Amino acid sequence: MNSVRLMNISFMIISFMLLSLVEFNFGQGISPSAPPPSNDGTTIDQGIAYILLLVALAITYLVH
Repeated sequence: MNSVRLMNISFMIISFMLLSLVEFNFGQGISPSAPPPSNDGTTIDQGIAYILLLVALAITYLVH
């Protein structure tokens, strides 16, 4: 009988904790999404770096 009472109390505590988490979820509405990041030239620089890397790899392959 004691174990049933312990399980009942633990179930009540876990239920209360989950219920409080669900209630906290309603506190803030959906915020508007952020605008996409603008192109600041880093993607172009990264593309050039990849092309130079492939050229260096091809030259190394042809030399060996």
